[in-house]
Amino acid sequence: MIQTIRNVVVVGCGTMGSGIAHVFAAKGYSVSLVDLTQEILNKALDTIASNLDRQVKKVTITEDQKIITLENIKPFTDLQEAVKNSDLVVEAVTENLEIKAKIFEILDKNAPQHCILASNTSSISITKIASFTKRSDKVIGMHFMNPVPIMKLVEIIRGYDTSDDVTQSIIELSKDLEKEPVEVNDYPGFVANRILMPMINEAIYTLYEGVATKEAIDTVMKLGMNHPMGPLTLADFIGLDVCLSILKVLYEGFGNPKYAPCPLLVNMVNAGHLGRKTGKGFYDYTQK
Repeated sequence: MIQTIRNVVVVGCGTMGSGIAHVFAAKGYSVSLVDLTQEILNKALDTIASNLDRQVKKVTITEDQKIITLENIKPFTDLQEAVKNSDLVVEAVTENLEIKAKIFEILDKNAPQHCILASNTSSISITKIASFTKRSDKVIGMHFMNPVPIMKLVEIIRGYDTSDDVTQSIIELSKDLEKEPVEVNDYPGFVANRILMPMINEAIYTLYEGVATKEAIDTVMKLGMNHPMGPLTLADFIGLDVCLSILKVLYEGFGNPKYAPCPLLVNMVNAGHLGRKTGKGFYDYTQK
């Protein structure tokens, strides 16, 4: 039976979390947005408001729709309080299993028994995440693409115990958000990142080995393969720390050296050059 979902909690209000909250709120869902401090939440709400302003200017939504969307989002710093009346929780924190495990333990203890617990993880096993709860049949992957308000794809990842009803409920929910849900099984990297990250890693190796400049590598992939942006630009956009985390999951999950992160990527992350979010990655964004 497809479950009715009206009250949604989004845990983590970084780029992905704020985008997910935006999309749900714009479709009329009641959204509780959770993070550690009010300051972080205020920044996320400002980002959502700015994105909505752009939509108003492009006449894709009205000023009234913008106001209603923002009214549908309520900020919380108390996770236990936020999930009391939830039908669905979407976790969107950093790609770290230990952090996710703690969150899902709290969710399992405090969310209503009917509540579905979803993770926006881009690579970590849903089955493993579900093992930290006593409702593994209600745990599922809901992997949105960045930027969430624009990108249509949602990877729906079934854990080993995820029920058919929960899977179908999330598929129908994704369609209601005007997304294109694609069901995949629970293996490292799922589909999107299992294919994407080795390509990015190979581009980094191509730079590392002096085959070509970063600009040349990106230009070849844009003009030769019709990609909207080059792989090194894309890595900066995603975040080099995120790319490294996903590659580590692939490498450890499959035990195959083809997934081993390039030493250049490791050094850049260690140096704190993570891409757009820090101002420097393969490219310098401090002057733009």
